[in-house]
Order: sequence, then structure tokens, then C-alpha cells
Amino acid sequence: MNERVPGMTPVDLGMGSLAQRNGVLRNTYALLALSLVPTVLGVWFGMALGVRQNLGIGLSLLVFFGGMMAFMWGIQKHRNSGLGVALLLGFTFFMGVMLSRLVGHVLGMSNGATLVGYAFGTTAAVFAGMAVLASVIKRDLSGMGKFLMVGSILLLVAMLANIFIGSTALYLTLGVVGAGLFSAYMLYDLKQIIDGGETNYVMATMHLYLDIFNVFQMVLALFGFAGSSDD
Repeated sequence: MNERVPGMTPVDLGMGSLAQRNGVLRNTYALLALSLVPTVLGVWFGMALGVRQNLGIGLSLLVFFGGMMAFMWGIQKHRNSGLGVALLLGFTFFMGVMLSRLVGHVLGMSNGATLVGYAFGTTAAVFAGMAVLASVIKRDLSGMGKFLMVGSILLLVAMLANIFIGSTALYLTLGVVGAGLFSAYMLYDLKQIIDGGETNYVMATMHLYLDIFNVFQMVLALFGFAGSSDD
């Protein structure tokens, strides 16, 4: 499947000119906005069928990580064709389904809709802030990648461990750390696009989508915890 999406050309442009880099950034923003549609549909689908509620913790984690890695491999492999775009949109639907349990839990609170709105607004504000910061910072941030990767691995290990530990204090700490970590990832990925380090808008969109997804998830979990304490 090699057809192209009208108005978008998912090809590796190289470091290229400023116009080329701006083109990647524009296409990334357009596809990122489009990816929110299947995400919302995925959340609705997951809530309607109770998909994650019917899975135990172990099976839920297996489905989440297995599905995520499979989609990411497919998107990477087909990043230069229309199939890559289709897989990306399928990936965002899948991630919406995986998010549905948390969203459903928060919406079940007396002020749940407000909390979801606050989480969305906070995430949007973080993204806007990182986008502005990435455009004004002149320093090369490519060296951040290794530190962010190590941080994300340590965060994942701590979160998995806390499933069994069940510490509320650690849960809240990891939520705050995670929101900060993926906000930094957002800045890093945006700067990579602006500087020409990421030249394929399909991959750029996937990276930014994961940053936004994780920030929203962390913030919503924190707001949800605060909301449940107030009830």
C-alpha cells in the first residue's frame, strides 16, 4: 500500500532547508490533531464494552505492551507510505481503548467531567508551552535523549513495582515525576523536528502522541486521586 495522504508526503526529507523542516512540523501537527479523533473513539469504545475492566492486571499489561510494541514496529516499518498513517491512526484508537478504564473511573466521580476537562486543558497548556520553548531555545538538545530514555525505564520499573507495593505516596510521586518526564520528552521531540533531527512526520507524530498521551494520563490520574479524596 503506497498511496499518499493528500497534502502530506511521508518521506525522509534529510536535514534539508528551513522550508522542509517547517513542512514536517506542519504535517506533524495536522496528523497529531487527526489522531485525537480515533483516540476519543477508542475511549468511548473501551468504556462502552468495558474492555479493560474485563482483563486482570497481568493480562491487561500484556495486551497493552504487546499491542503497543506491535503497532510501533509496524509504523516504523511503513513510515514512508500511507499504510504507516493508517497504522498510526489504528494505534491511537488502541491507546484510547487502553485509556478508557482510567477515564471511566474519573467520569464516575461527582465532578468527573470537570476533572477530565482540567486534565485535557493542562495537557494542552503543557504542549503549547513546550512548543514555544522548543522554538526559542537555540541549544542542541539531542543529548537529552539518553537521559530521558533511562528516566522512562526507571519510571516504568517503579510503576510496575508499585502495582504490588500499593503505596499511595509512591503513586503520587511517580505521577508527578512522570508528568515532568514526558513534558521534557515533548520538548525534546519538538526540538528534534525543528532542528531537522526527525525528518519523517509519521514518526514525529507517533513520538509526540506518546508524550501527550502519557502527560494526560499522569495528570488525569493525579486529578482523579485528588477528586476521590474530596468525595
